[in-house]
Amino acid sequence: MSTRYLFTSESVTEGHPDKVCDQISDAVLDAILSQDPKGRVACECAASTGLLMMIGEITTTAQVDYQQIARQTIREIGYVGEHGGGFDADSCSVLIAINRQSPDIAAGVFKSADKNADQKETIGAGDQGMMFGFACDETPELMPMPVYLAHRLAQRLTEVRKSGTLPYLRPDGKTQVTIEYEDDTPVRVDSILISTQHDPEIDNLKSNEELQQRIAADLKAYVVMPVFKDVSIKPDEKTKYMINPSGRFVIGGPQGDAGLTGRKIIVDTYGGYSRHGGGAISGKDPTKVDRSAAYAARWVAKNIVAAGLASRCEVQIAYAIGIARPVSVHVTTFGTGKIADDEITNLVKEKFDLRPAGIIEHFKLNDQPKLNGGRFFRNVAAYGHFGRTDLELPWEKTDRAAELKKSLAKATSV
Repeated sequence: MSTRYLFTSESVTEGHPDKVCDQISDAVLDAILSQDPKGRVACECAASTGLLMMIGEITTTAQVDYQQIARQTIREIGYVGEHGGGFDADSCSVLIAINRQSPDIAAGVFKSADKNADQKETIGAGDQGMMFGFACDETPELMPMPVYLAHRLAQRLTEVRKSGTLPYLRPDGKTQVTIEYEDDTPVRVDSILISTQHDPEIDNLKSNEELQQRIAADLKAYVVMPVFKDVSIKPDEKTKYMINPSGRFVIGGPQGDAGLTGRKIIVDTYGGYSRHGGGAISGKDPTKVDRSAAYAARWVAKNIVAAGLASRCEVQIAYAIGIARPVSVHVTTFGTGKIADDEITNLVKEKFDLRPAGIIEHFKLNDQPKLNGGRFFRNVAAYGHFGRTDLELPWEKTDRAAELKKSLAKATSV
């Protein structure tokens, strides 16, 4: 008996108030690591009408202008002049309240060691907690289809705004995609929801009904259709479209709703399709396992699926503050594994170094901002940290898949 159900995921544009804060926090991280790869950063931002506040703990030798970083990021997002409304890059207040990292945390994370000792044991996890990684074969990127499509729609919404294709669009926006599944396989697009900020008038159309009709027609033509052009499952005659369902959306961004770093963790990861440990990613240097281990867990899960060990895979890694080796590693394949989950878990422990120093070294996380012209972590602060084909992300590589395939062949031949 087949089982049918609907699953929904959302995304937001880079102009969403929470994403504004994520991008500023990660722009600060990029700036510091570009100069000081050993810098320690925990940077949070809050935004509201006419105000951006930056708080946190940072220990670094880098010389950075926090206010300039914040204003430049806001400007690049598009909150300038009349499009800024009550939140303008050049006129908003920027308050900075940055302290140094707690020496207690620093002492716990970085331990002195004998020169003959394994140096990867000298860096403990920056905090306790559990992180989840996920991969599935629903898309070529090995991401769940609902969140993948929601991200692509949000990204396209920004592209047509910045390119001038739809010049009346403003930076704030949200997307949502509902996919119908049959026996855990995507079979159709049930609904598409897009809410986008816009100018108060478009080509002299002043009534809310006329504006809504114009925006709906333009978004179907210039956003939805281009995104679904190369997708195996396309909208059909029964697909429901909800475009600016609340009607007028002129006041947006931090003027319309306060923003905060780390408040879009489900958007950042797998759209609710996989479990989440609760820790945010943005604004944290790689010694914080909320960031580095989240990337490592995705890398492990993606390589398992790419190797053919399973069609769906979730990896949990847990840490204790100050201790290098994970407290636990657990792999779940939801009944899709070619070998038992405990055997795959043992393979992961054997083939992947999941100590913070090992992850940082393998992905070159402390060096990535400098290697990428001072902008690396900010690039993933909007439109998802995973499944990004537009960026060269080390945790998206399937560089262990061939080795895992050999292990699969050996296990199944016994």
